[in-house]
Amino acid sequence: MVPILGGLGTALLFTVSVLAAARASRLIGAESTVAWAMTIGLAVTLPVAVATAPSPNFGGETWAWFLAAGLSNVFGLLLIYAAYRIGAVAVIVTISSTEGAIAAILAVLFGEALAPGTGLILAIIAVGVVVTATGSGSGAEGRQTTRDQAIRAALLATASAACFGIGLYSSGRLSTLLPVLWAIQAPRALGFIFVALPLIALRRIRLSRTAAPYVIAVGLAEVIGYTFYNWGAQEAIAITAVLATLFAPLSSIAAFVLFRERLATRKVGGIVLVVIGVTILGAVQH
Repeated sequence: MVPILGGLGTALLFTVSVLAAARASRLIGAESTVAWAMTIGLAVTLPVAVATAPSPNFGGETWAWFLAAGLSNVFGLLLIYAAYRIGAVAVIVTISSTEGAIAAILAVLFGEALAPGTGLILAIIAVGVVVTATGSGSGAEGRQTTRDQAIRAALLATASAACFGIGLYSSGRLSTLLPVLWAIQAPRALGFIFVALPLIALRRIRLSRTAAPYVIAVGLAEVIGYTFYNWGAQEAIAITAVLATLFAPLSSIAAFVLFRERLATRKVGGIVLVVIGVTILGAVQH
């Protein structure tokens, strides 16, 4: 039950993060959005982590998983926030939702067992991604996107999915070695060090009154979402990771309502294939 609740909680919080990040990245850019979100998350969680678990054990392989979880998530956020600036949220989140399948594959490579037929399900997901990624369509506020923009956004989303897949698996492993509040510090600490501090030093960090509520929402939703994820992943990484990707259909529906996005029929078909594949994958793993 814990992996299911952890995965569903992650999906809901990631939906909030997606919508807020899409708006913020279009207002102040991908790098500044990542910088503020990670800084806010670090400021909120680090004092609590120090107060509740002042002496975490970073020995052995812990540092390796900490770096892997942190860097992969930071790179993934930079890539996907850049994609939000030029593409449709529904398409981008659908492609990035394959991160759960990637994490599940990594779990298998490191010894976890997956159910028979997983290869066919992954093939369905791959076909759905290709169909979703091709063609032009309507982006935020009904703005038309060209075929080149759509392909570029899809490539950025695909690269972010690979990074997030590595991050999900690494975060799951890290959560078995550190208290949850310390495990979720990885992307926030490294994002602050490698993104926020350089932008501050170069005086390139941006923030506006309009963007401020969105970056705060991203920072808090990321923290709470990854807390849910690490809680569930302590018992089963594969199940939690796959259920967490339900943020894709939730974000697609919300983007349709809030951002007035309109998608071609083939893109809708691709999204449906991915959602079906991810859902079946989660079901057979349970």
